[in-house]
Amino acid sequence: MTLRPPRPRATILANTLATSMATATLFVFAVPAAHAQASAAAALVSQRAVYDLGLVEAAGGQTLSATGRMSYTVLKTCLGWSSHQRLDIQSVTRQRGEEHLLSDYAAQESLDGQHLTFKSQETRNGKLLRVVSGEASLAPDGSGVVQYRQPLAKTLPLPAGTLFPVAHTARILATAASGGKELTTPLFDGTLPDGPEDTYVTLLNWSPPPAGSPYLPLQKLAAGHVHIAFYDRNAHTMMPEYEMGMRYFANGVSDQLHLDFGDYKMQGTLSTLDLPATPSCTQPAPH
Repeated sequence: MTLRPPRPRATILANTLATSMATATLFVFAVPAAHAQASAAAALVSQRAVYDLGLVEAAGGQTLSATGRMSYTVLKTCLGWSSHQRLDIQSVTRQRGEEHLLSDYAAQESLDGQHLTFKSQETRNGKLLRVVSGEASLAPDGSGVVQYRQPLAKTLPLPAGTLFPVAHTARILATAASGGKELTTPLFDGTLPDGPEDTYVTLLNWSPPPAGSPYLPLQKLAAGHVHIAFYDRNAHTMMPEYEMGMRYFANGVSDQLHLDFGDYKMQGTLSTLDLPATPSCTQPAPH
């Protein structure tokens, strides 16, 4: 499913990212037919994936080293999708010295993509930075509400067209399969305390198999590169808050990640992959 942005570093960098006061201009895309998205959702698989992270670029020479690991688990149940992501990064910077950043995110999303419960937690050097938790619901047009429990109890509206994480992945794959090259849509995942973000997704080089993966379950699947830029809906800037890239396979698995933290970039390589069997769910016979 759509990997959650690793928020610890994004939070720390919030006051240092360059911004522009001009309003961001996002491309409009044709929404794929409902059956195309439903087909893409049906193709999504349960997965347990682990990625090794390494530093590939540092801007301004401030980051001296950075290594890490990210584990990502998504399990399909008879009621919905259960997901858990844990990001662990150790870095050394000229200004702050050694840093240990941990991000932990868990969510439950209904099969129809209309209900989400979530909790995310971030720490730096063992100190709790933020906890965000609550639940959100959507109407068929994608509008809805989110009810936060932490860090403050409050209710916020969600704009029409909002997608939750698994539905967002299904929309990306449906767009790629239909030959689309870009899409924009609000995304709400529960990692931020102030509602949804706008996302601009670019899809490149979607191709039929073989895709050249060392993992046997992926070798016969179509795949392509995806770039996602996340924008603050309230900031009115042209600069994304965060960017990430990945190679997606048609079943929702990614084997390559590119994480842009602003002052440095990291590459993620899939090191472990397990695809648990999908449960067989049957409806009880009516009496």
